[in-house]
Amino acid sequence: MPDDQHRVTVDDDIEFPSPSAGEVWAVGAVILNRDGRAFAQKRSPHRRLFPDCWDIVGGHVEPGELLLDTLAREVEEETGWRLRHVRRLLDITTWTGDDGEGKRHEADYLVEVDGDLDHPVLEWSKHTAYDWFGIDDLPRLKENRAPGEYLIHDLITKALQDRPETP
Repeated sequence: MPDDQHRVTVDDDIEFPSPSAGEVWAVGAVILNRDGRAFAQKRSPHRRLFPDCWDIVGGHVEPGELLLDTLAREVEEETGWRLRHVRRLLDITTWTGDDGEGKRHEADYLVEVDGDLDHPVLEWSKHTAYDWFGIDDLPRLKENRAPGEYLIHDLITKALQDRPETP
């Protein structure tokens, strides 16, 4: 979670929903490198939810946790990087996973991070690979997904096509 020594800046007009009682929320972070390519990691084949599929950094919001704090925590846990700047809200979606756990709400953001982008520290028990995706690589994000289940593909496409200029 952000602390006094590591402030996260957030661009104006970015929404961070407040989960209602009983709602399950997740957050996701699309991270671009200096070449404008998006980071994704492949979920291991033994994962209960979306096994062997490409995914962005993110995870479930714990009870009482703010979405911004979850975003910062998940970026650090899954990559070793530190959330620095939330550039924009990419989408808020509601979906039902293939794990039988019911409906989830998800807020996904385009973010900037601090850290060595060439050497992420992955949770290897949960992920088997990572890569940086440009426009020409987008079809790979549909691997092991059924038609119409292209949330990750669509989020990264949106981030790559509509990315804001870095000041």
